[in-house]
Amino acid sequence: MKFLTAFLSAAPSVPEINFQPEKFVDMLGYMGKGMLVIFVIIGVIILATLVINKFFSGKKQ
Repeated sequence: MKFLTAFLSAAPSVPEINFQPEKFVDMLGYMGKGMLVIFVIIGVIILATLVINKFFSGKKQ
């Protein structure tokens, strides 16, 4: 039992967790911009794939 109490007293303390919902609301704008950029990049990749496929696909017989 002494070992357990010595181990627990030597363990680093757990940091306090501060939940601040107003910070989440403040970050919604950044998250929206990030999602928009992701969708634009996916669109560019799809368009590039279509263009490459159109130029390099041979006539199918």
